[in-house]
Amino acid sequence: EIHERLVGSEMCIRDRYMMMFKDYPDVVTVEHLQKMLGVGRKIAYLLVKENKIRSVRVGRSYKIPKLCVVEYLLDKT
Repeated sequence: EIHERLVGSEMCIRDRYMMMFKDYPDVVTVEHLQKMLGVGRKIAYLLVKENKIRSVRVGRSYKIPKLCVVEYLLDKT
């Protein structure tokens, strides 16, 4: 029962983050990431390059699933 509450609570938090980021596309750029987290360009690139936030490199740019940003935030809470 406690485990079910924790899982339910995490889902609720995930839903809140998804609502908070509802105006962003499902796949965001580093520039979006900066705005989402309120960090500068250097920190945003560091998070992506160190794979703290999962992403895919396409040519010279990074594509970051919005869900990966939410997962990063859930790990930090």
